[in-house]
Amino acid sequence: MASGKAYDLIVVGAGPGGYVAAVRAVQLGFKVACVEKAPRLGGVCLNVGCIPSKALLDSSEHFIQAKESFQDHGIQFDGLSFDLGAMMDRKEKVVTDLTDQVRKLLEGNKIDILQGTARLADPNTVVVAADGGDKSLTAENILLATGSAPVEVPGLEFDGDHIVDSTGALAFSSVPDHLVVVGGGYIGLELGSVWRRLGAEVTVVEMLPKIAATLDGQVIRALERVLKKQGMNFHLNTRVTGASVRDGAVSVAVEGEDGEATMDCDRVLVAVGRRPLTQGLNLDGVGVQTDARTGHVRINSRYQTDVESIWAIGDLVPGPALAHKASAEGVAAVENMAGNPGEVNYDAMPAVVYTWPEVASVGITEEAARERKIPYCVGTYPFSGTGRARCMGETDGFVKLICHSRTDRILGVHIFGPRAADMIAECVLAVEFGAGSEDIARAVHGHPTFSEALMEAAHAARKCSIYTS
Repeated sequence: MASGKAYDLIVVGAGPGGYVAAVRAVQLGFKVACVEKAPRLGGVCLNVGCIPSKALLDSSEHFIQAKESFQDHGIQFDGLSFDLGAMMDRKEKVVTDLTDQVRKLLEGNKIDILQGTARLADPNTVVVAADGGDKSLTAENILLATGSAPVEVPGLEFDGDHIVDSTGALAFSSVPDHLVVVGGGYIGLELGSVWRRLGAEVTVVEMLPKIAATLDGQVIRALERVLKKQGMNFHLNTRVTGASVRDGAVSVAVEGEDGEATMDCDRVLVAVGRRPLTQGLNLDGVGVQTDARTGHVRINSRYQTDVESIWAIGDLVPGPALAHKASAEGVAAVENMAGNPGEVNYDAMPAVVYTWPEVASVGITEEAARERKIPYCVGTYPFSGTGRARCMGETDGFVKLICHSRTDRILGVHIFGPRAADMIAECVLAVEFGAGSEDIARAVHGHPTFSEALMEAAHAARKCSIYTS
């Protein structure tokens, strides 16, 4: 085994958490190595997650707009069709361009990149298994950022063809006739939207009584209504008990309020969650503890594990599996390593569902405010009331702002509508800095813009907070 040179930090995993942490560490004066087992950098997000799914969502949205909305703008043409292969090629180019940028970013910061599978040999040593043999690296600190993998359901084992995870659903060679999506969360709804727009019958099976269960209840109801209007079918309070494949067809067994039944389809997407990717790291061997129930790595408020020199971030640790959460934690972790204050405000962590219209939220829901007995006010405003939405023909949805009825401090904002993913940034900033609804209401918003709906919702909430004793 070849012996490597000593580093200040070894980052295991080059996803959004790992590569951002590595660059921040260099900025703080660290000598850094980054280990990645996949051929391309960028992790799940850039390779088989956030980026390729958004590329296909955009392509399919352009198609459905051309099919259903362009005529309203006076744009007419005959023989509309799409080339799925070209869509997939474009998706691949987007991924390749971004992963190449990540490599250039690391190389430009003089970060040593090692391709191979890492395991912990001791609290300061990482052994990298690669084609050229094992290599041993030592460092004062080790940051684990290996991400997560899809959860496999008993009876619905992935076969890479008919029963697939999210990665498989990004690479179908043809549009399914009928796609059954097991799980009504963000991933299932987004990928279900892609294939529904391209012509598939899509049925979402969810064991809970509602889809996207972490969202605000009013948003959930509106989202389900619009997705149904777009042609998606929902079976809620329904559990999938198994599936069998025969002659290219899949028979899915379900159990719901009306008893047992079967669904026939040609593809099944299982999207019921993700699990921390810790296998092969030798966590037990070096004393790193994990949660027995969830598998998450146990950390303190500084992102240190039970072993002082080993740190963990992203999908490995508790919290939502979000790329931007991992990046923020990576920065905070290395700042803590350097002796600087580093933390993440999870109350100001945005979440986005890239259906169309989009859903974006930050802070608490109305249900949470009620459950915690917080005195609150709600202001809502529909996008149909804004000039920009009318001009674009995108009038579905609304903005909902929740603030404390006594202090006016913004507790949560929930947006269901066009460009929600971009609009939420203003709301994140407001929550981060403890702004009130008056601050947003008094800020001048450009006209005509979608963001005017946020301003109007803030005005509506302010009336409540001013006049409620």
